[in-house]
Amino acid sequence: MTVASILKEKPDRLISVQEDSTLSDVAEILTRENIGAVPVLDAKGDMTGIISERDIVRQIAREGAGVLARTVSSIMTRNVLCCAPEDSVSSTMAMMTQRRFRHLPVRSNGRIIGMISIGDVVKRRVEDAEREAASLRDYIVRG
Repeated sequence: MTVASILKEKPDRLISVQEDSTLSDVAEILTRENIGAVPVLDAKGDMTGIISERDIVRQIAREGAGVLARTVSSIMTRNVLCCAPEDSVSSTMAMMTQRRFRHLPVRSNGRIIGMISIGDVVKRRVEDAEREAASLRDYIVRG
């Protein structure tokens, strides 16, 4: 199974923000969309970073709620690793686990086409394991 198979099950839209969005705006988007992170895109649609709810919460803990008026560019992660649609789910899960990423942008032909979460990846792996177990049971029963 590949990352593309995960993307097929997700809504066909990319939720993103721009560098000049405020942290308050991002928190509102994350809450409304029930997601944990968004890519930060420039006017041409190129990714310049990523920001997560964890980034915002940590900044509030350091400096107080006044940081919500600051822009995304002030705290976003700039050097973002991405996966590709053709990457395997197992290798992507290994990378996310090893690097402790909860969210990963998916890049194809230089453009961000989606985001996956560790929850998406784990769900797919569990479904694959259940399907394999059912196939093995069927094989054993039928001989």
